[in-house]
Amino acid sequence: MLAALAWPLVLALLVALPRVRGNLHHLLALAALPLLGIAAVSAETTMTEDYPGLLMGMTLGVDGLRWPLLALVAALWTLAGAFASPYLAQSRERARFAVFWLVCLTGNAGLVLAQDVVTFYGAFALMSFAAYGLIVHDGSGRARAAARLYMAFAVAGEGVLLAGLLMAVHEAQSLSLAAIPGAIADADSPHAIIGLLVAGFGIKAGLAGLHFWLPRAHPVAPTPASAVLSGAMIKAGVFGWLVFLPLGDGSWSGWGVVLGGMGVLGIFGAAMVGVFSREPKVVLAWSSISQMGMAALAVGAALAAPEAAPAVMAAVVAFTFHHGLAKGALFLASAIGLPDQRVWRWPLILMVAWPALALVGLPGTSGASAKDALKKALQPVDGVWAVSVDLLSMGAVATAVLMLNFLRCWYRGATRGRAGRWLMLGSWLALVLLSALLVPLWPMAGT
Repeated sequence: MLAALAWPLVLALLVALPRVRGNLHHLLALAALPLLGIAAVSAETTMTEDYPGLLMGMTLGVDGLRWPLLALVAALWTLAGAFASPYLAQSRERARFAVFWLVCLTGNAGLVLAQDVVTFYGAFALMSFAAYGLIVHDGSGRARAAARLYMAFAVAGEGVLLAGLLMAVHEAQSLSLAAIPGAIADADSPHAIIGLLVAGFGIKAGLAGLHFWLPRAHPVAPTPASAVLSGAMIKAGVFGWLVFLPLGDGSWSGWGVVLGGMGVLGIFGAAMVGVFSREPKVVLAWSSISQMGMAALAVGAALAAPEAAPAVMAAVVAFTFHHGLAKGALFLASAIGLPDQRVWRWPLILMVAWPALALVGLPGTSGASAKDALKKALQPVDGVWAVSVDLLSMGAVATAVLMLNFLRCWYRGATRGRAGRWLMLGSWLALVLLSALLVPLWPMAGT
């Protein structure tokens, strides 16, 4: 596992070689291959590796919670990296982009594998700050403004998160992630810690009220960067909630209402704004905020109803896995044009529409499977949370409106004459197919 995390950094160091520097972007698809190998061999088991000589005692591992997210990170970064190779061919700053990409990937994978607080926070911060280089890539005034806004939120989020983690570690007297939720539940001031963690991870997840960087960053970032930003990196916030919050360890109804309420605001507020957007990537950014609102609603219910927490956590992982693949495919599609031959045009349009239909929850798609899992997990929750299932159904309607707007904006703005370079087209189609095959593949993830 340590070698798999070091591999992207080794590739990044190749930028020092003049003969490699201009071609480093061609190696991006290789950076996550070791992670794919780890995901393949750990699908039905739990793996842990200790490195006592690193940091303050590094521990890496894969289990039932982490496996789907690791598989998502590995698959999405691999296919988006392949897409990036021809996409960046004419960019003068492609070497710089490749370095930031590789560092970002290390952080994203590291926080999923981390089993101790120091490794988790280090990887989380590495990913957060390296993403600045992806957003500011083209150097335009719009990109610089978006990157500055992102960095302001990133610095604030890292500070708030660090404060919460330090308080949690003090209560636990341990750096093990497994010890943190119970220590927070038994702490003298648990509400302060929970509040800091909700906010710190909420910035990364695009939680309503903390989301302002997200719709500014996506339209200026290169398309493959947008795919991993929304498909994998914002999932780090949701993953942080699942790992650190005391889910299933007492009832935290107040914080459940706060997080769930912000989730509902995101579901419908983002949809109301996104439906008036005219740029495809901006529409997708608002859609991500809306979809992460669904995850926040579910986590809020798990905070309030500890008996439902295990089922809700499993359903949220399934939902984030589905959303990451589908949203990554949609972002890559925003750079795919329409072929001249009409015989190929409608099949391509259908392939663009398929992940959009999955996000809506069309029966037979991965989205239907993931959202059904969420609804089943939330059904036993009573009281004010009884309406959460209906809110998810209403959220599907909001998503449908957003996806229709995206498809309209994409079709009007898509270039005519060629669909795109073969490697771009192939990696995008592979991601679409992987998203479509999530339903039969998901039982493997459950193990």
